[in-house]
Amino acid sequence: MRGTVFAETMLGTVRLDAGHPARRIRLDLRAEADDVLRPHRTTAARLTGRVRIAGRADDPAATGALEISPLARRRIRYRLSFTADGRTLTLDGWKSVTPRRPVRSMTVLPFTLYEDGAPVGRGTLRFPLATGLAPFLLSFRFPVREDPAEHIAPRWDGSPGRTEVWYTTLTDPATGTGFWVHHELTAPTDGSTPVAHGWAASFPPEGEVRHVRFGPVPWSAPEDGFTTGDVTFVPRRLTGSAGDFHWDLTERPLSGPLFTFPRWSWRRPLLPAAQMLPAARAAYDGTFRDGERTFTLRAAPGASARINGHGNARRWSWLHADLGGDGVLEIVAAVSTRPGLRRLPPLVFLRLRHRGRTWPRRAERSAIGLLGVGRFRARIGLPHWTVTGRTLLRRIRVEVTQPAERTLALDYRDPDGAPAVCRNSETADARILLERWWGHWRTEAQWTLDGTAHAEVGDR
Repeated sequence: MRGTVFAETMLGTVRLDAGHPARRIRLDLRAEADDVLRPHRTTAARLTGRVRIAGRADDPAATGALEISPLARRRIRYRLSFTADGRTLTLDGWKSVTPRRPVRSMTVLPFTLYEDGAPVGRGTLRFPLATGLAPFLLSFRFPVREDPAEHIAPRWDGSPGRTEVWYTTLTDPATGTGFWVHHELTAPTDGSTPVAHGWAASFPPEGEVRHVRFGPVPWSAPEDGFTTGDVTFVPRRLTGSAGDFHWDLTERPLSGPLFTFPRWSWRRPLLPAAQMLPAARAAYDGTFRDGERTFTLRAAPGASARINGHGNARRWSWLHADLGGDGVLEIVAAVSTRPGLRRLPPLVFLRLRHRGRTWPRRAERSAIGLLGVGRFRARIGLPHWTVTGRTLLRRIRVEVTQPAERTLALDYRDPDGAPAVCRNSETADARILLERWWGHWRTEAQWTLDGTAHAEVGDR
């Protein structure tokens, strides 16, 4: 099923207090509907975006709802909540669509501001046709809507020499502690019994990184996710008990899937391995006990990811960075174990979701290059590693730091019996610079993550 996504900017004035002059107001909104927009029907959409009122408000995390019904009800109604001067306000208004004045009725939005249900201001917003129409039309997308739960079920077909992974990383916003729960199925290449195993870890901003392992036990072939002993990973729920660690987490997907590798490689496992996120961003509620402390989590940001392949790469690095709003950056850079490929520099798969779009548009772009513009490059090491790359109009630089005292090294074995070591930090630092070409390179966006990036470097 396809949905509809588009962006809209409106400008105007609002009078917040009687006797005071009107102030300029600007709305930069993104609408997301689960259905394809049909003008003769009523379509409901979610609103996110930024509300700016001169001298009073600048809230980049405004949320609300949009009712699009230009023919059935002859209106397009906006309801948007945002913060101004520490107060929570709600904007409520609609465009009254009339056939006699179609352009004006579709571009003028009178509205009222409410606080706790009482009106506190009135104003008018206008859609700027001269400067806003082209970006508005070009912003329309009709993405395929997928249920994140459908990507949680095991994909292993019984073949020997395969690895399948379910892993979740998140950050407690109250304490800054990072958490990692890793579930893995290993089917040895010699055809012996496949086993399930994994680990859980906590990464406080200061102090000792703690972890515990569970398994290995024979794989029980569940249909909906991962289950072994007291540990389960099923759609929207993670529970487990191992040693003095206990966790019970509810996962709330906040966005759609993100395919770090080409989508086809997840559907048809032709590459040595593929990785994807059933939901690019998620929030976690529940409890996590690491043997020393019990954490009560509320809307902790993070994500779950899936891996399906023949085992680990020869060398690799990984980054998951929640950028706030709808933004997320996922990177996998790896050197293959295949003969002939192991001598090549790391292949980089980079996906940046920002302002409703995913860049590069195709996952292969960062790994192989296009139209004479070279592929992306990674310098893998510890405690610092970097990724750089560009397309025709954008370029990016990512610098990741994994401090030794906040990094956990774990050893394990691949299906072929070869040892592997991953060095993981759920409290890593990251500096991300995105630039766009406008006659010369200009900063489009930049992010600094101190202790909230999730990163890993590993080798065999």
